[in-house]
Amino acid sequence: MAREKNQQQQQRRRPGGPAGQIRRRNCFFCKEKIAEIDYKNVNQLRRYISEKGKIRSRRITGACRRHQVQVATAVKRAREMALLPYVAEGAEERSGGRRDRGDRGDRGDRGDR
Repeated sequence: MAREKNQQQQQRRRPGGPAGQIRRRNCFFCKEKIAEIDYKNVNQLRRYISEKGKIRSRRITGACRRHQVQVATAVKRAREMALLPYVAEGAEERSGGRRDRGDRGDRGDRGDR
């Protein structure tokens, strides 16, 4: 009985999950034979930045290691030159009622310091 149960579990677990295997993404820059990534090409760099302004990982972008490092460097240079923002627009509007450090305001429990 235990053997049958174990065999059934092994049959259910297949590599790649129920949806099939994960398709490997190819590096866009390798396909286009781009050797160096230019920090001034802002439209291309925006594809590698999330909505919050973070640099997306290799797993998500599909870039190879060499080009991902170049993308990260180019994004950082573009931010320094004010071509790309460090954070997304409207980042000061926070949801969930969380408070920031500078958002102390008038709290009744502190008293008068």
